[in-house]
Amino acid sequence: MSSGRERPRIGLVGSEGAYGRWLRRFFEQRMGLEVFGTDPGHAGTQTPEALIEHCQVLLFCTPIRHTPAIISDYIERAAGREKHQLWLDITSVKNGPVAAMLQSQAEVVGLHPMTAAPKAPTLKGRVLVVCEARLQHWRAWFEAFLAALQAQCVASTPERHDRIMALVQAMVHATHLAQGGVLREYAEELGGLDALLPFRSASFELDSAILSRILAMNPAIYEDIQFGNPHVIPMLERLQTQLAKLKSSVERNDDTGRAAFRRQFLDAARETLGETSVAAGNYSFERVGYLLADLAGERSISIHLPQDQPGSLRRLLHAFERHGISIDSIHSSRTPAGEVHFRLGFSADIPTPAITRAITTIHDEAIGVVLENVC
Repeated sequence: MSSGRERPRIGLVGSEGAYGRWLRRFFEQRMGLEVFGTDPGHAGTQTPEALIEHCQVLLFCTPIRHTPAIISDYIERAAGREKHQLWLDITSVKNGPVAAMLQSQAEVVGLHPMTAAPKAPTLKGRVLVVCEARLQHWRAWFEAFLAALQAQCVASTPERHDRIMALVQAMVHATHLAQGGVLREYAEELGGLDALLPFRSASFELDSAILSRILAMNPAIYEDIQFGNPHVIPMLERLQTQLAKLKSSVERNDDTGRAAFRRQFLDAARETLGETSVAAGNYSFERVGYLLADLAGERSISIHLPQDQPGSLRRLLHAFERHGISIDSIHSSRTPAGEVHFRLGFSADIPTPAITRAITTIHDEAIGVVLENVC
């Protein structure tokens, strides 16, 4: 492998988007590579010509609907200079971008991280779909890149990816957006989400969280996932048919309708999914339910551990043990900057003065920084 492939310069097309910024940090901080970025909507970024001339790896993180045309423009500009380069993309639709990149002379892999730009420094615990299209001389570097990402990689063809995404992404988004429309129509009668959540079940809370997540993110992404994948329309037709069958069964409101409901929507689905998958999914739901119950606890503190190293958590827990405090729940998370935060919950019978003394110990011994105290 040449030195250029050991430490290539990275060209990010769409460098100022959320994923572009995350990828810049990843390449610079995790892999120690020099990154060039270009984004038409932002001043001060490099030109496309600079990326083609000076970079060995080009990564397109651009809007789905524009990506094939942008790739075609780079092919025309490169005019064969891309022959020894590696071209990648991270759009949520793979057929069009990968086909466009294959018109170049570069080596080509399509990628799809199954998450928005994370707060963590890697994709650890997240799925990354890998559509390898043309890869030879860059294989060793690319495999090192995947290892550094720490993602759970799933191989696929672009066609299979897009068919599956019509279910995994587009169907999920469509059902929740439809729920949002229904909630909007009922808002005048029953109130908005704030009025409904006090009556929540775990299922409603999860659905509301997913809907809120969609509404909080970049709307162009969700729009392109629906409009940019040709497999979405057939999926929506099937979804519409299933809802019509459900409505028909409920409208009958008799034993025949109930039997059809059980047969079509419970028994048939359970048989198709299989007992093992149903049991695993039910267990996952119960785990999430326990998490939601913990997070709903009224007494908690949030703590940042500046020393993110083995033994830090043990010192924190020992501070509470010394004051005779049992911790009801504990959950960890990371900020966009990579800081480790812990949320500790306490039952109602733990005296507040004892918790206050433990917090003083944590401060005096520089174990951590208390960010929030709801006790």
